[in-house]
Amino acid sequence: MKYLVRLVGICCCFAFAKAGFAQSIERVEPPFWWSGMKHSQVELMIYGKDIGRAASVSADLPVVKLRKTENPNYLFVTLDTSDKAPGSYGISLNKGDSYFEYDFHLLQRRADSENRRGFDSSDIIYLLMPDRFANGDPSNDSDPDLTEKANRKIKGGRHGGDIQGIIDHLDYIDELGATAIWSTPLLEDNDAAYSYHTYAQSDVYRIDPRYGTNEDYQRLATELHEKDMKLIMDYVTNHWGATHWMMQDLSTKTWIHQFDDNKGKDFPVTGYANSSYRQTSQMDPHASKRDQRYAEKGWFVSSMPDLNQEDPLVLNYLIQNAIWWIEFADLDGLRVDTYSYGEKEGTAAWTQTIMEEYPNFNIVAETWLLDQAQIAFWQKDSKIAAIQDFNTHVPSVMDFTLHEAIMHAFKENQQGWDKGVVRFYENFVNDFLYPNPDNILVFAGNHDTNRLSGNGLYDGDLASYKLAMTLVMTTRGIPQIYYGDEIGMAGNRDANGDGDIRRDFPGGWKGDKVNAFTEPTEYQKSFQDFARTLMNYRKNSPVLHTGKMIQYVPENNCYVYFREKGAEKVMVIINNNPQEVVLNMSRFKENIQNRKNGNDILTDQSVQLDGNMKVSGKTSMVIEF
Repeated sequence: MKYLVRLVGICCCFAFAKAGFAQSIERVEPPFWWSGMKHSQVELMIYGKDIGRAASVSADLPVVKLRKTENPNYLFVTLDTSDKAPGSYGISLNKGDSYFEYDFHLLQRRADSENRRGFDSSDIIYLLMPDRFANGDPSNDSDPDLTEKANRKIKGGRHGGDIQGIIDHLDYIDELGATAIWSTPLLEDNDAAYSYHTYAQSDVYRIDPRYGTNEDYQRLATELHEKDMKLIMDYVTNHWGATHWMMQDLSTKTWIHQFDDNKGKDFPVTGYANSSYRQTSQMDPHASKRDQRYAEKGWFVSSMPDLNQEDPLVLNYLIQNAIWWIEFADLDGLRVDTYSYGEKEGTAAWTQTIMEEYPNFNIVAETWLLDQAQIAFWQKDSKIAAIQDFNTHVPSVMDFTLHEAIMHAFKENQQGWDKGVVRFYENFVNDFLYPNPDNILVFAGNHDTNRLSGNGLYDGDLASYKLAMTLVMTTRGIPQIYYGDEIGMAGNRDANGDGDIRRDFPGGWKGDKVNAFTEPTEYQKSFQDFARTLMNYRKNSPVLHTGKMIQYVPENNCYVYFREKGAEKVMVIINNNPQEVVLNMSRFKENIQNRKNGNDILTDQSVQLDGNMKVSGKTSMVIEF
């Protein structure tokens, strides 16, 4: 062994043991690393009975830092892998007459891994919930070591969808026109109920066995890349689940946020406090420290302990875990859940480190706020955040204000100062607040919102669906569609709870009466055909990816805008008026110029671009010049 260090505090990584002392080792995280990483100093965590009482560590790699915590069952050690070739490196823990030896493996990185390109505005993201999308392997519907078993009769229970189900239907997603998949989390969630959403994770280095294996996740990425498609992982920096193995034996009290003034709550540490959910206190120059504390440090819910990103051990653990999954699964991006709920300085450091490792990568933050300035605060290089000398380093944010406008506008048949399609116009007016409007995720709905065609919203109204899809697929930013919206799937969260907006995709289970993948009903096909036409057009139209957007003030509840890139031009018309509208095309002369004809790609019909144009009620047009 080249290096011998007396323990001050430790963590390590294992492959095999050779003594009684070693038998207490239960976990090592991360399990391996890669050669040639910028993040070359790897902090390994060893967990086992009294492992922290080891006297020394020796290794074939330089030991940079050692640490033990108040819990003797943990050791942390930082190893320097700089300039080390792929291979196996021995490490030993010594405790008097007993010792433990194991191999720490450095793997070969994929060629040019550091320069991988993330998703961007040339992509269309298909968001799915794996438990509700398709069941490709019924043998893993339940797992003997995990509490909740599959039962499709329970709306909030596990239904059996899995990674194999996604792989089985990649052709469907590809032919629909999507170029990337964002799956809600796939890591293990051992909650006794409602574990299907997988946001209360119990092991962040393991795919939930009811979805498949870590290798299955790798295979999903490979299959996607063979189709020139991308994989986006849903990552949670803010919290874990109460059943996470570490929550049963914390390495340090500061790993999660605890509230000593709230003893007696149902999590047996010292106490918890729910978040105030007032994320605006994160940027409020007048906020009290108490309000900031409960926004940043409060628990999302009582079953989700809030992680403390201010603790260096926690922060580095999260950084390494994210990088590990990017390398292991060959990911193309991350969507970060509840981004604005954590300690913003720690979360920004997490983001910055990942982006330094992968400069062309993309990360989109969930920023559920209803004010453009507040959302823009969270995008990288925001001038608004710079007032507070802060930078999140996160490249992309989610356009929740546009989503909110979509939830209302197409039900408003009359245009008002703040009603109808004026909502969209005013939303885009505020794009000056964003450092990069092209790198904003735009969507009509997702797994936390009412269904676009759901009960109480547009109630299966195909016309309103077409208007909304036209907007999402032709405006600036990165469009995202929620699984099932393309077949008019219903669901009302407000009235019926989360399970109603997370229904099983028809045809994803053997024995389903309808298979919308292959034989959609007439109703489903009317939605599906429109989505397929529009999405495939956008997929192959660079002008809709990065073209400049020029919008006109809506008149008569009819909204017109252009996308332009060089000689390429597209005119988009969204008539939200139930009545026919007549457009005087001379109003748009600066963009139409001398062109006389165009082609509406939605109907594949030629249209005249001079004189007056009649646009039918509740109709959209996407006119290619």
